[in-house]
Formats: sequence, structure tokens, C-alpha cells
Amino acid sequence: MDTTTAEANGWLAENFADWVLALEPRVDSMACTGVVLSIPVTGRISRVGGIVSGQALATLADTAMVIACARHFRAFRPVATINLDLQFLRPATGQRISCAATLVRPGKSLIFARAVLAAEPSGKDVATATATFALPPPNQAPGP
Repeated sequence: MDTTTAEANGWLAENFADWVLALEPRVDSMACTGVVLSIPVTGRISRVGGIVSGQALATLADTAMVIACARHFRAFRPVATINLDLQFLRPATGQRISCAATLVRPGKSLIFARAVLAAEPSGKDVATATATFALPPPNQAPGP
């Protein structure tokens, strides 16, 4: 059974910290190859010139890749980010920032993922990211 975007948005509401939810992330689409999340561009996350802060972009990328992991398992499972690498390509401006996240290699204990962030409505890429996640053994939450 495929997971719906409504279920995935529930994963966001139930499993992410309030400060992540303050970015107003939304799961826009899901497929067997990955997920797309987006956040609105607001004054709360923008700096001088209306450019979205790098911290907001990093949070969106990490969150999208975690949701891609959950999509892979067809249920939310906690994962621990052990590496996150972000490359900024151009200033992030526009109405929304979307993030397409895919899994490169889902292993038994490590999951490798990548993401591409784009400004909407222009569709121009603003950043790319890669991450490695540790998958804790069943019934064990990730550490601090």
C-alpha cells in the first residue's frame, strides 16, 4: 500500500520539533523514487534582500531526506543524521522553496540520500545536499 501525502504530512506534525514545524513544511508529492517537500518564503526565514537563510535551507533538506527514508519504509522510523553536506548554488528567493529528496542507497544500518532545492515559481536550483542517516535497531530511538 502506498503512503499518501496526507499520511506523510502527519509524520511531520507528529515527529518533528516545533522549530522545524515553524518553517511550515509541506509534503507536496511522493513517489517510489522519493518525495518533494516545500516551505513558504516568509520574512521569518529571510535575511537582507529577501534571501532565505542557509539554516532554513539545511533544515528543509534534512527534513525532506528523513521523510524520503520514511517513504522507503512506508512508515515513519526515526533515523539519526550523521552527516549533512549542503552546497549553495544561488540566492534562494521566490514564493516557496521546494526540495526533491531521493535515497541513493538504503542499507540495513546506513541510508545515503540526496536532495535538490529549487526556488518557486522560477524552478531554479538554489542548493543541493547529501546526507547519511543511521538507522537504529528496532525499538531503539536515535541518540542525542
